[in-house]
Amino acid sequence: MSTYEARLSALREQLRKDRLDGFVVPLTDEHMSEYVGAYAQRLAWLTGFQGSAGSAVVLPQEAAIFVDGRYTLQVREQVDGNLWHYESVPQTSVAAWLGAHAADGGRIGYDPWLHTRAWVDQASAALAEKGATLVAVDTNPVDAIWPDRPEPSKAHLVVHDDIYAGRSAREKRQDIADWLTERKADSVVLSALDSIAWTFNIRGADVERTPVALAYALVHADATADLYVAPEKISDAVIQHLGNAVRVHDRADFADALMALAGKTVVADPERAVAAIFDTLDRGGAHVVALRDPAVLAKAIKNAAEIAGHRAAQARDGAALSRYLHWLSVEAPKGELTEMSAAERLHQFRQETGKLKDLSFDTISAFGPNGAIPHYRVEAATSLPIVAGSLYLVDSGGQYLDGTTDVTRTIAIGTPPPEMRNRFTLVLKGHIALANAVFPKGTRGGQIDVLARQYLWANGLDYAHGTGHGVGSFLSVHEGPQRIATFNGGDEPLRAGMILSNEPGYYKPGEYGIRIENLVLVEERAVPGAEQPMLGFETLTFAPIDRTLIDLSIMTAAERGWLDAYHASVLAVVGPQLDGAAKAWLESACAPL
Repeated sequence: MSTYEARLSALREQLRKDRLDGFVVPLTDEHMSEYVGAYAQRLAWLTGFQGSAGSAVVLPQEAAIFVDGRYTLQVREQVDGNLWHYESVPQTSVAAWLGAHAADGGRIGYDPWLHTRAWVDQASAALAEKGATLVAVDTNPVDAIWPDRPEPSKAHLVVHDDIYAGRSAREKRQDIADWLTERKADSVVLSALDSIAWTFNIRGADVERTPVALAYALVHADATADLYVAPEKISDAVIQHLGNAVRVHDRADFADALMALAGKTVVADPERAVAAIFDTLDRGGAHVVALRDPAVLAKAIKNAAEIAGHRAAQARDGAALSRYLHWLSVEAPKGELTEMSAAERLHQFRQETGKLKDLSFDTISAFGPNGAIPHYRVEAATSLPIVAGSLYLVDSGGQYLDGTTDVTRTIAIGTPPPEMRNRFTLVLKGHIALANAVFPKGTRGGQIDVLARQYLWANGLDYAHGTGHGVGSFLSVHEGPQRIATFNGGDEPLRAGMILSNEPGYYKPGEYGIRIENLVLVEERAVPGAEQPMLGFETLTFAPIDRTLIDLSIMTAAERGWLDAYHASVLAVVGPQLDGAAKAWLESACAPL
């Protein structure tokens, strides 16, 4: 199993033993998580792909890997094209590809704990046209051939204090109970890990960079709940925190608990609960209602304590990043830095705050051509030296008890040529346009995505990722349901209290990448003469934007005014936290245009 070719061959042999003519390997876990524990990294183990979103299909004579535009370059660098076809999403899909490539009458396997019921229905319909069938497996064949597959994490749960949460777990359970009563339902299944962490005010360390614990939960209309988690992960402090109204069970007992809900009306989320959950409820005789998990929207709309915590975390994180940018300005000209050493130093600056719990994702420390890979992940084998003549893109963030941060800055190393300055300024103009947006209550993220792209589009340019994602409170750095995107979502109405990223970019394959990212808070906005409630954004992130990359000739007076005001805010928030040479550098970096 030392090569990916051997692993692919072994899987095909296992499929032959299992009487399957193919198998689908998604990058997720039993909770439909974006980021997963090491035990669930089946796609990476099988193919070598290190991105955070993708799927693969293995057939007897061919195999394909499916990624979106963020990973077009990355997948070609990490996955052997002699073994795998590269397929682009949303131009195609796993279901459509199976419909075209599966053998007539074939049996295609899937793990029902790793797919939604909607996906199962879609794939089944595509296969049915060829007389092929989709077959649920009891044991994942990848697990059967993965000899050193890691065990799920045994890390303890910890209590997330109400000071940071803003509301008690009891209050949250009561809100869910009221929601169930309104819908004449008895119970709701919570399977999304961040929903469980938020609802019960607990956190964990089972998924790298995301403070969640592997668990399931049932919340009932009487405001009691059942939590399913490995017993060795529960401490006396957590038991005391949960109280008598929350019964704790072994995670292994969850499927049996679903079977025991016969005759009950049970809500399950069709996007976040896997097909196996729906199938088990159906077999057990429950009446299943497909509705969105009630914690999703409540979690997305931050309360006053969470907003205050975010502001504090952003101010602290902005100071760490500003210290780093000053350090970079001194060290980069020496030509001795690498992408990896730079990322390690940024981590140290965040650690020096004394408040960092973890990074919020693996730092994207990307120089030159690696910057053109939107979700590049630096490794020893790919780490480039940071030298004069191109751009350095650093996308990073921290997990703090009071908030989760995510910020991207693009820095000129040496004197940038006119093309780089032009592209950077077009991205900046889009960033400013979105930051300044004022829109009616009820506006969806997809309706304002164009604001960030308009200047790129006018020049025949674009970027292949969304403009904004939701962000949690000491939770997932990618949080739904809110998004700013023209594809893959973006249809959720934006509401006051939601936090999103504002991150337009531009990527020139093989040469450089640009992205400017701040986090923003949706807030109510008073507009003179307005005939309906209006919303806008408050920028939460504070770190200087590289002035040497700005082409002032294509900036309007209003755009210059926005940047000057933003830099004045950076100086006011971050400046008091710095001293000496770092503070002097910040004052220069934030000087009016």
